[in-house]
Amino acid sequence: MKGAIRLVAWCLAIALVVLPIAGVLSGWFAADRWPVTQLTVQAEFKHVSVDQVRAAVQPRLGKGFFALDLDGVQKAVAALPWVESVEARKRWPDTLLLRIHERQPFALWNGNKLISRQGMVFDAPNADVSAGLPDLRGPDARLAEVVSFYAETQKAFANTRLKITGATLTERGSWSLTTDSGAQIAIGDREQAGRRLRRFLDVYPQLMAGHSTGFAYADLRYTNGFAVRWPPQAPAAVNAGGSPRT
Repeated sequence: MKGAIRLVAWCLAIALVVLPIAGVLSGWFAADRWPVTQLTVQAEFKHVSVDQVRAAVQPRLGKGFFALDLDGVQKAVAALPWVESVEARKRWPDTLLLRIHERQPFALWNGNKLISRQGMVFDAPNADVSAGLPDLRGPDARLAEVVSFYAETQKAFANTRLKITGATLTERGSWSLTTDSGAQIAIGDREQAGRRLRRFLDVYPQLMAGHSTGFAYADLRYTNGFAVRWPPQAPAAVNAGGSPRT
């Protein structure tokens, strides 16, 4: 009986000590206690502006240091078009620190979107960054395949005067390439692409002999050869035999 009374007494004593502390801490961690009023941002600021970051973060500033939701801040900033990732942390007593990594554009996608170097497709409204970027086109579900095919053709044409600037995959599965001069190269299905490109590149030096300008169109979808169309001022079309195939 005495042991039970002693236990109750200890519980009451602990409660009398803890409750005042809890009250103090409650005030300490209150939402309006130690408001965050300073913002420090580390970023390249090539495509992301200070004003954009401030607008995304402003509604969350002014709250107490301990009440500030860093996850919410990160999500708000990460929603900006050019933000690849963001790190957020607090510095006592009133500062929010942000480190922003911008997306690095790798290529255009279907004419109105961009692909980052991390393989993410994103919108970049009012951004004039298309100059010099490869123009890749195809079904969204086959993005990785289009990027891979473009990389393969870059290697295949590395030792030629041709510079591949675009690759297209149609809904029917037919491939084509674009060069920096605007010439089109029709290839057809992927299974035959490697063989057809090698056949074309094997005779490309002889094909271009005596031509100061490049071809306008090359159709590699032939059984035993390919067809080339030259610009109007150049010699007539050359047909290497067979009938075109897809």
